[in-house]
Amino acid sequence: MRITLIHNPGAGRQGADDALRLERFLRDRGYDVRYQSSKEEDWKKALKKPAEMIVVAGGDGTVAKVTRRMVGRGIPVGLLPSGTANNIARTLGLLERPFEDLVRGWQQGRRVKLDVGVAKGPWGERYFVEGVGAGVFASLLANPAAKSFKQRQNAVERALERLKSHAAQCEPIELFARLDGKDISGRYVMLEALNLRYVGPNLHLASDSRPGDGNLDVIMITESERGRLMYYLEHWQENRERLAVLPTLRGRRFELEWSGFPLHIDDKLKPTPKAQRDEIAGPVEASLDGDTVEFLVPA
Repeated sequence: MRITLIHNPGAGRQGADDALRLERFLRDRGYDVRYQSSKEEDWKKALKKPAEMIVVAGGDGTVAKVTRRMVGRGIPVGLLPSGTANNIARTLGLLERPFEDLVRGWQQGRRVKLDVGVAKGPWGERYFVEGVGAGVFASLLANPAAKSFKQRQNAVERALERLKSHAAQCEPIELFARLDGKDISGRYVMLEALNLRYVGPNLHLASDSRPGDGNLDVIMITESERGRLMYYLEHWQENRERLAVLPTLRGRRFELEWSGFPLHIDDKLKPTPKAQRDEIAGPVEASLDGDTVEFLVPA
């Protein structure tokens, strides 16, 4: 089988030597491998070349950017999770399994559909995999110091500590929002429309979410629920599968009146530093419209 391997040599604790070992590992198991580093510009062109399967070795950032480009292609994707949080792989049930088991499982694996959402706003339109939201996550992402944790040891635990500190202090913001036409406006510490069960530093926020179920899980944290969020964050390390049990609604179309406050679409922050004036405010819509990508999951 001919596969295109998109590999992030900087994910997790990997180094340049891991690229050669990974390519050899797949060739030894009978795959015709076309290798492409995600750090190089040609990775987008590599996805357009003939292949029976796309394999992604990296973390959530690499997996998400490949997934967004595989919509409508009809080519299955296999994951070799090697990042820090690996929320996409965790949602698909692929973590804590040796690469050998994952690769062997591709031959008779199930094809699991993962929804890919569409976010529309004054800047245009783009796909998203993880979610769209305002409040704690977005304002933390807007802080340049947050990026310094990505390359450190125990990055997930460090990110959680920073998140806890920020969640305890951040001011609620007045948000005008609707879900499937229903008014859900209010003053929110966090308002997130999620497509994955796990987000951020492995937070298990959307317990009812299932890959490909066609629904967004909208997490709604007002000032009165801040204590519940803090309790969850304080006890997360005792059990990473602990459910957050936070106020949640499910729907397909999330609308938000955006006035220029920090807003994230997956790991991208809006507004960007170079945004034009007409790109900074206006209506924003995040929806699931039937776009999916199929992942190979061992039976």
